[in-house]
Amino acid sequence: MADPRLRQMLERNEFFLAPGVFDMISAMLAERVGFDAVYASGYWLTASYLGLPDAGIATFTDMLNRVSKVVEKSSAPVIADADTGFGGLLNVHHTVIGYEQAGVSAIQIEDQEFPKKCGHTPYRRVVPIDEMVAKVQVAADARRDPNLLIIARTDARTGHGYDEALRRGIAYAQAGADIVFVESLQSVEEMRAACAAIPAPLMANMSDGGRTPIRPVSELAEIGYACAIWPALAALSASAAIERAFLHLKSAGTSLSTEVPLFSFDEFCRMVGFEDVWTFEEKWKDVLEK
Repeated sequence: MADPRLRQMLERNEFFLAPGVFDMISAMLAERVGFDAVYASGYWLTASYLGLPDAGIATFTDMLNRVSKVVEKSSAPVIADADTGFGGLLNVHHTVIGYEQAGVSAIQIEDQEFPKKCGHTPYRRVVPIDEMVAKVQVAADARRDPNLLIIARTDARTGHGYDEALRRGIAYAQAGADIVFVESLQSVEEMRAACAAIPAPLMANMSDGGRTPIRPVSELAEIGYACAIWPALAALSASAAIERAFLHLKSAGTSLSTEVPLFSFDEFCRMVGFEDVWTFEEKWKDVLEK
């Protein structure tokens, strides 16, 4: 079942943010820090799980398995990327059912052609607007839990311009999307105008290295956004830290360095659940030691 807190925050006009998680370690770290929600990113889950680009290669089964694990590790509501719905209208129907059963609180579907691509990379093409409107309608009809939010994303800005992206955002809101996600807006002025024109709450994508200006939460709320995701922060910062540690190990022949900060091994053991293992072994030590 969906976590009702996400819809409740939306209805109270309470801004919420969600960091992107790319594997179970990042999901557990997000849990440790504490967030309003977490974002299960298709780009980063595909990269960490398959070592492949976000180009429509990961299947519905691949993503459902990974998203289910993120939900399992998170006590916060999970916003989950479902790409194009993994096919036509029937696929969208079953995707919503599967994600809802997995326990996500919001499902994001986009209007790209299959195979889709990352929203901040070139050569993206979008389906006709009527086709995506139908997908939004099917997604809204497929849900059984009223707390599940439907997020409709348009990728029209880069290839078709701002006006077309705005037209699509309005159409998807009218089709029943709970949240509209206009990808790759290229200025604060575009962001502000989209929030004013589209009759639905909007989600901002604060993708480090992407086309949209990175702005703080306070400014995003003032612009008119209802929520925001930071999908790339965890994976990019972790990749930079790992590469730095590996370079030091290769050059110095040791892991010891003030330039390579390490997470506490004891804290990591506790974060992944070893305390339960230790408690079990203490309880049954007489049997185990025979």
